[in-house]
Amino acid sequence: MSRIAKYPVNIPPKVEVTLNGGEIEVKGPLGSLKRDFGGKVRIERKDNTIVCSAVNGDQFSRAMSGTARALVNNMVIGVSSGFEKRLTLVGVGYRAAAQGDSVNLSLGFSHPVVHKMPPGVKVATPTQTEIVISGVDRQQVGQVAAEIRAYRPPEPYKGKGVRYATEKVTLKETKKK
Repeated sequence: MSRIAKYPVNIPPKVEVTLNGGEIEVKGPLGSLKRDFGGKVRIERKDNTIVCSAVNGDQFSRAMSGTARALVNNMVIGVSSGFEKRLTLVGVGYRAAAQGDSVNLSLGFSHPVVHKMPPGVKVATPTQTEIVISGVDRQQVGQVAAEIRAYRPPEPYKGKGVRYATEKVTLKETKKK
């Protein structure tokens, strides 16, 4: 059995969980998420917890039980408190502005970059050089943050570019004559 799958997922009071075979739906104050795990994982509700276990003893089923437990835990956390990623723009003239469901980026290109947000993901810009991406689906929030970072990743000599707020960029020494 997976070591992660041994631990049950606690359900907070304001969260509703619906199990239907291998499909799970989680509803909470921030929204709802739905995921189908197929027949390789057994998901059971016991009192105020959810337990994931392998259907049979093969390696794939055991591995998927731990993955399913982690995904269900992220679903419960997402609908109750949500997820957030912070990006920082470093560089002269690098700016960001949120407009509705998109973010306009000035990253030193000849044209502004407009990135449209998928449904369920919100973007905010507290300052011109800071972007806050939030939503209920952890995978989706991380994917949007990675896509925005990919427009101009931090370069290793001056450190200019789009980086995560917690990211440490190691600068290289310039070439000496």
